[in-house]
Amino acid sequence: MLSFLFVTCQIGAERAVKGEVAHHWPGFRFAFSQPGFLTFKLPEPHRLPDDFDLNSVFARASGFSLGKVTNPSSEKMVDEVWGQCGEYAIQRVHVWERDRAVPGEHRYEPGLTDAAREVHQQLIACCPRPQCLARTASDWAVPAKQGELVLDCILVSPELWWVGYHRVASVASSYPGGMMSLTLPAEAVSRAWLKMEEGLRWSGLPIPRGAQVAEIGSAPGGASQAMLARGLKVTGIDPAEMAPAVLSHPSFTHIRRRSPQVRRRDFRKIRWLTADMNVAPNYTLDAIEAIVTHSEVSIRGMLLTLKLPDWQLADQVPEYLKRIQSWGYNLIRARQLLHNRREFCVAALQKPFRRKSS
Repeated sequence: MLSFLFVTCQIGAERAVKGEVAHHWPGFRFAFSQPGFLTFKLPEPHRLPDDFDLNSVFARASGFSLGKVTNPSSEKMVDEVWGQCGEYAIQRVHVWERDRAVPGEHRYEPGLTDAAREVHQQLIACCPRPQCLARTASDWAVPAKQGELVLDCILVSPELWWVGYHRVASVASSYPGGMMSLTLPAEAVSRAWLKMEEGLRWSGLPIPRGAQVAEIGSAPGGASQAMLARGLKVTGIDPAEMAPAVLSHPSFTHIRRRSPQVRRRDFRKIRWLTADMNVAPNYTLDAIEAIVTHSEVSIRGMLLTLKLPDWQLADQVPEYLKRIQSWGYNLIRARQLLHNRREFCVAALQKPFRRKSS
């Protein structure tokens, strides 16, 4: 029986992951680690299913550990990886590098690297049971399907790879390392486009085309562009200037004020709310609470980015989520997205939606 679990995360988030594991799974014992990569020894015996959910906001990817391979020759390492798999009927192969730096440091952005793609190709070419592989397994950009068994190969360093597996049970787990492959469009006015696009894909919020969305903290407009491209009508709320390309869009309206200064009647037709404010979480939640709990406002769902000025605030994430739940949102999920920095994303939904009477 496998006795270790691996986790990859953003560099800096290791303490937050360890805190979550200690809270949810006190029987797991912290083991080997490097920045952005951790392992935990499981209690014996354990009966965790292969689609086990770690229930972590800050873990980008996780799975059962099969062990490590180390060798100066990548060809021999590939053979050793498959040797670790035994008789598992692997359907997909995910390869990714441990983060090399903190996101934003020296312009570093996490993502799939050329080195990871090369190892992926080598592993596919040398698979001892190619008949088990999914038809599109050779295309690293195609996400795995629900229920597929995935071989995980984490490039901890050029001469140290960690091998494991997981069964796909969520949107994030269908991508290598939980990392969606997104390219910032040339016309995007800021990297907020990446955060919003990833957040919408990850959350699966059922926002229909033509829906009216309010975005608090919209300047300069990258996130607004992602929503406008989906056919949404966006009201951007921010005292700062919006980019001309966003202002000129026929489905965009700018309210150049801070959110407390906006009349509540301006939210009457709004059913979806997003926010990305450069303040501590409770300040963001204060602003949101004043809107969504108002008697004239009926917000069905939200996508919120909560900043963490200090990593110790990660300990308070459960309290932040309970506060959002107290507003009547019964479906709440949280995750530190690939394109988040020291922050995390919360998706909240009322189901069924209870529109307030005006």
